[in-house]
Amino acid sequence: MGVLTMFAASGIVLEQVPEGVITYEVKVNMHRRLPADRQEMKNTMPEFNIFKDQLFFNPSESLYRPLEEDEEEFAGDNVPVMRFARPNAETYVHPASGRHLVSQEFMGKRYLIEDTLKVTAWKFGNESKTIQGYTCKQATFRNEERKQNVVAWYTDQLRPSMGPENFNSLPGTILQIDINEGERVITAIKIEGRPLKKGEMKIPSSGQRITQKAFSKMMEEQMERMRANGGGGVMIRN
Repeated sequence: MGVLTMFAASGIVLEQVPEGVITYEVKVNMHRRLPADRQEMKNTMPEFNIFKDQLFFNPSESLYRPLEEDEEEFAGDNVPVMRFARPNAETYVHPASGRHLVSQEFMGKRYLIEDTLKVTAWKFGNESKTIQGYTCKQATFRNEERKQNVVAWYTDQLRPSMGPENFNSLPGTILQIDINEGERVITAIKIEGRPLKKGEMKIPSSGQRITQKAFSKMMEEQMERMRANGGGGVMIRN
């Protein structure tokens, strides 16, 4: 049974926006990501790396991808803002069929990662808060593989199985993700209900096809090589 079908069968009644786009701000604390032996780098880099992504959705599918912005920004007096490379990834999800595709660049090559939609073992809390006018409920889980505590805020006023990056298995749309108490925070800053334009819901198809397991192994091997070469293993991961 697909995830979307599962939530429908549970009797949840949703007040849905049929289609549109959600813009998220992604705020990464670069200082907290530095290894213990590279703390001197704090003096040469800003504390936060901030960028924007967008989630395009219709009643049956969603596509999460980077927001295209100008390559160069300035922080006054024509001083360029230091920018960090981040994964150029697109995530496509079709909940009813369980289809999950990620097109991502890694080490100068593009890969098409094929997997099925996984249901995370969320724990549901009693707290709530409002994000962009939507009442959101709390859910949490512990990612042991990456040593991450994840807090999600989702609304059942938008359809289920939607959210930023690979966070898309709650009975509503995730409008905020907080990883390790501020190490990485993804927050919806604009929600537009509108018909999608041509090309906005384009299923990723480019790249060498690979499984998630094989791709994760390749990333870990590269990080080990970076650490062995004194690079510290600093890498922004989805």
